[in-house]
Amino acid sequence: MLPFSSGNVGPGGLQSAQEALSRLASALLHSERSCSTRPIGGRHRLSLQSSETLPRVMMAAAARLRVLRQHLHPDLKASPTSAEVSSYSSPGKFQYTLENSFLTLEQRRFYEDNGFLHVKDLVLDENLEIFREEFERICRKEVVVPGLTVMRDIAITKNENVADQQAVSKIQDFQNNEILFKYCCLPEILRYVECFTGPNIMAMHTMLINKPPDSGRKTSRHPLHQDLHYFAFRPADQIVCAWTAMERVDRNNGCLVVLPGTHKGRLKKHVYPDWLGGVNKMYHGIHDYDPSQPRLHLEMAKGDTVFFHPLLIHGSGTNQTCGFRKAISCHFASADCNYIDVKNTTQENIETEALEIGQQKYGIGKNVKLADIWCFKGRLVQGKRTNL
Repeated sequence: MLPFSSGNVGPGGLQSAQEALSRLASALLHSERSCSTRPIGGRHRLSLQSSETLPRVMMAAAARLRVLRQHLHPDLKASPTSAEVSSYSSPGKFQYTLENSFLTLEQRRFYEDNGFLHVKDLVLDENLEIFREEFERICRKEVVVPGLTVMRDIAITKNENVADQQAVSKIQDFQNNEILFKYCCLPEILRYVECFTGPNIMAMHTMLINKPPDSGRKTSRHPLHQDLHYFAFRPADQIVCAWTAMERVDRNNGCLVVLPGTHKGRLKKHVYPDWLGGVNKMYHGIHDYDPSQPRLHLEMAKGDTVFFHPLLIHGSGTNQTCGFRKAISCHFASADCNYIDVKNTTQENIETEALEIGQQKYGIGKNVKLADIWCFKGRLVQGKRTNL
């Protein structure tokens, strides 16, 4: 998680950040390939061949690096946006969707009122199987992905006999994997995303979740949270998550649970919940929320996709089955968004934790900000990289 600071970056901070970026620059060579698909009805079958030659990839990588260095220039200042914001108010009848000819009036009204939209049967089974196979290859360590974060459930990691995908509860930041990133480029996904972000679309955060069977300690659940807590960019209304079920998801295997309408509120303070069985790394939960707020369990069929606002309060329950529950997701944002400084806000705790991980994993300097991380992670999927 890395973007740029809203204040000036001093010469020491610039130097250390640039040194870190130089060490990571090779990953960029793997990330600027086109997303090729072939239409099947209203959906698309993946084509796994890159359409770009190496020189074009290197030119695109260099362009991304220039964007990162521009954000770290000592004279560059971000817009004066506080992390303590409620949802951004856009002009017009609808606040949470842009004017478009794709969403129906009913869909726009539903998202306006509830903060999410469930679209059935959106992604082809065969594409989901391609993603599943690539995930399994990653778990077997047959594929090395630059910048990938592999997460393990705290209950599983203590069992030394668990191998391959059974030991992996989630992978994050697969933007440098040619196959998995094609999910972010599917036209059937982007048609919906553009209704929230506009035509210039960045993929900011990618995940493939492999929720394990619960050990009895309830560590497979995810506390109620708002995704905006992790993001150092705004406005919130130009960010949307696409979350696709890779198999049937219901209350038995830990489906998503949402609190409809909570996207209209403010970003709340998040901390680690005080759970008896412990909690997984970076699984922050809302410190104070109204427990009487109605909850809705989103049961989904394979290929169903839910799009939701980053302020929507949501989580997931325990997996009470013997199998692993898989889903793939991406947080998209308008390339016109602005990075912010989260210092002295409720997000400062996640910045501290993210930077500690970055220092251990990549050796990044202490002057790097949470925004710098997001700036490095973001990848353009449509239009122009205008700001992010």
